[in-house]
Amino acid sequence: MTDIDLDYDLAQEIIDEIKTDPMGGWLSLPDTPAEDIDKIKALAKTVRNSSDFLVCIGIGGSYLGTRAIYEALDLDSTAKCRLLFAGNSLSSRELKKLLHLLDGHDFSLNVISKSGTTLEPALAFRILKAALVKKYGKDGARQRIIATTDPSAGALREEATAEGYQTFAIANGIGGRYSVLSPVGLFPLAVAGCNIEKLLMGARECRETQLDCDDLKHSMLVEYAFSRFYLYDELGCDVEVLASFEPSLLYFNEWWKQLFGESEGKDHRGIFPASVIYSTDLHSLGQYLQDGRRNIFETFLRFSPETGSLTVPKLDNATDGLDYLEGRSLTEISNKALDATLKAHDAGGISTFEIAVLDDETTTGISERSLGFLIFFFEVACALSATLLGVDPFDQPGVEKYKKEMFKLLGKPSKTA
Repeated sequence: MTDIDLDYDLAQEIIDEIKTDPMGGWLSLPDTPAEDIDKIKALAKTVRNSSDFLVCIGIGGSYLGTRAIYEALDLDSTAKCRLLFAGNSLSSRELKKLLHLLDGHDFSLNVISKSGTTLEPALAFRILKAALVKKYGKDGARQRIIATTDPSAGALREEATAEGYQTFAIANGIGGRYSVLSPVGLFPLAVAGCNIEKLLMGARECRETQLDCDDLKHSMLVEYAFSRFYLYDELGCDVEVLASFEPSLLYFNEWWKQLFGESEGKDHRGIFPASVIYSTDLHSLGQYLQDGRRNIFETFLRFSPETGSLTVPKLDNATDGLDYLEGRSLTEISNKALDATLKAHDAGGISTFEIAVLDDETTTGISERSLGFLIFFFEVACALSATLLGVDPFDQPGVEKYKKEMFKLLGKPSKTA
């Protein structure tokens, strides 16, 4: 990465601006009160004890962060009540597959929407609610629906109040893509067995060390946000590639792309967010990244080494040429591949960042604490970067354009006074 002079006074001004923005309520989520955590955990225990599956119905920010953490921690392999995800597409095929999977099992629904009228989750909720009523009856179904929605307004809040669903509120000042550390993500993750206190601990540690530190010159977060703006504004690098060597981070990449894409892509400006999972993508996109256009920069993620990693066994009469790796762990080999990729791409003219999030308490490499830190890191960095670009980090006017065209084609009645 090219050395640049960072304007730390400007950084502090932007941070202060974000803290006072009406849509900056997510900054306080790491301090979620203990009584709110207790409510989340109590209801999570009830659902876990009564259901084989919790179906999370949502799209965009109501879905991606939860799935990112669920898959990164491999909770699907240990959860007593597994999470399934619906309402994130209009595919009949996918919803039929989910209904088939639910057949013969106990399940509950967590519908997540501020308005309750977003087409994809609203349709999925209607279909899954019908299946729930068919299985448990109307009264039984009510007890198995949890609505995470606006505190006081909207179609879903009205239905939840009328039907007596259990509810969690998405506080005002928290937009969808900044909501994973709210009940939007905390409740389903708690159902799946995630340690949500450690998730919030990691976010608090990020805030304390990167945002509220005594000297922003020590903030990797500020350096990252300002450096990526410099690369875009001064060097014309308009594509950022998020890279990791863990396939379980696929949906973390998807969450990251929504966060930056919706926040920065406005007024025909912004850095296009892309992602890769190495080493798989070194054998597909690797050629382009090494030798293609130099409008790209890369951000690499590194986590604590996994203990108990698989090792390369000794084989008699081996012909694969791998004897020199015998006894070495796959974790070590993967880290060497990461180092080699950084070196090769840097030599090829790509500016690279490395964000190392290390948790000495974990044995699995990726932990709740490290993910909480990283989520908060990127949320703040995104708000900083978008402000530097001169766009609002918290709105998404372009998302409404396709909806208007779609509703015209579907024949949705126009609103009348």
